[in-house]
Amino acid sequence: MAQIFRHFPLIFSLTALPLLAAAQTQPNSPAAPPPDTQGAQATQTQPPRPTAFPLKDGKLALNDDASHYVKLTLANQVWARYNQSNPGTQVNGFGRNQTFDVGIRRFRIQFYGQLTDRVFIYSQIGINNFSYLSERKAGFFLHDAVSEYAVVKNNLSLGAGLGAWNGLSRFTASSVGSIMGIDLPLVAETTNDVNDQFGRKLSIYAKGKLSKLDYRVALSKPLIIARGTAIAPYATFASTPPEPQFQGYFQWQFLDQESNLTPYHAGTYLGKKRVFNIGAGFIAQPKATWTREATRPDTVMHAMKQFAVDVYYDAPIGTEPDAPSISFYASGLHLDYGPNYLRYLGPMNPANGQASTTTDQIVGAGATYGNAAPLYGTGNVLYAQLGYKLKENLLGTTTFMPYVSYQHARYKRLADDLNYYDAGINWLLVGHTSKLTVSYQNRPVYLVQANGDNRVDARRSAVVMQYQVYFN
Repeated sequence: MAQIFRHFPLIFSLTALPLLAAAQTQPNSPAAPPPDTQGAQATQTQPPRPTAFPLKDGKLALNDDASHYVKLTLANQVWARYNQSNPGTQVNGFGRNQTFDVGIRRFRIQFYGQLTDRVFIYSQIGINNFSYLSERKAGFFLHDAVSEYAVVKNNLSLGAGLGAWNGLSRFTASSVGSIMGIDLPLVAETTNDVNDQFGRKLSIYAKGKLSKLDYRVALSKPLIIARGTAIAPYATFASTPPEPQFQGYFQWQFLDQESNLTPYHAGTYLGKKRVFNIGAGFIAQPKATWTREATRPDTVMHAMKQFAVDVYYDAPIGTEPDAPSISFYASGLHLDYGPNYLRYLGPMNPANGQASTTTDQIVGAGATYGNAAPLYGTGNVLYAQLGYKLKENLLGTTTFMPYVSYQHARYKRLADDLNYYDAGINWLLVGHTSKLTVSYQNRPVYLVQANGDNRVDARRSAVVMQYQVYFN
């Protein structure tokens, strides 16, 4: 009993707490009585409830029917690669016959929205080619920033800004998240990072659909070339104030109609659509390049004139839900940059220098070391790619899509034709959302011969593995 009295103050406190709390919640004045009829109760004003607009197809709705919305997408492509180096390749001054590297080929953030029935805005930031050779803490840069107004819905929209409403061909503006192989057809981006920003241009444009015709035309202002660019007997881009650039692309869509909401064309729909298109396009710019003969003092200006035709087919084989599908694309391009123009490109080049003793490289065509090849030039190009997606759920819930691609080019400055091969397989873990790609690439190595001809001396290869995550 003594123990009970000893703990009585604690027991009393715990018992009294609910009573004290209830007493504190009582108002100082008597509460108004509730309405005495059901009708009166029903007419009482209730606080408004917030309207919930859930995400649908990744879109945040701005109105009840979700015709106005904003959307965010993310994409990340990481490469691990073994590369056989071109002759004379160096990394920080050390010779390297082969390299292994890991890098971010692309990381992208898109944010866009249909703000009213007629107003659309599109933006994209990101980074390309971040590797062990890149500057640390490299910042994202602006890929796209366009504003658009629908004059006649679906038929005619006008827009302006930095974007990829380019002419020439389907894959001059590629949707990187749905690329069929390890990379997009690089030759289709004919001025990539020369007088544009990774294929994007400052433009005013018109786009739309008329029956089954999908069209886009643009007037662009090229980015200026650094002053002091050498003038040579072969064409290089001029550093004079650039003339306007005119471009357009037109395609007849025989089967399913593709979206033209953004400028980017899908690489493959993985059998989700039936698409058959035939297209044609152009890019033209007066006084884009210049030349000067060694024996003549006059600088000669040249127009850039590029034309292309292409065909695209992407469809399932059969009507079963798990049916396999096929994807095919081919294009023929006539590229005229001026006399003997040639440019090397090495995607996310794993090297950064050339031995000074290497004297048999083509000069004036950019960096020839690492994994570079002369992908661009004045001449004619044939590009083709073919992929076959096996039936769905072949391995658990996953499946595979092997592919091949081929670029054949006959450039004026090369004595031997260029042949570039790429073959690989996609492991589609969750479609394009999560996929693993392994690729084998083979490219030519050109050396200058004693008579001055640029001929294929050898071939080099690379094996690339990519993991992609794409939130769309």
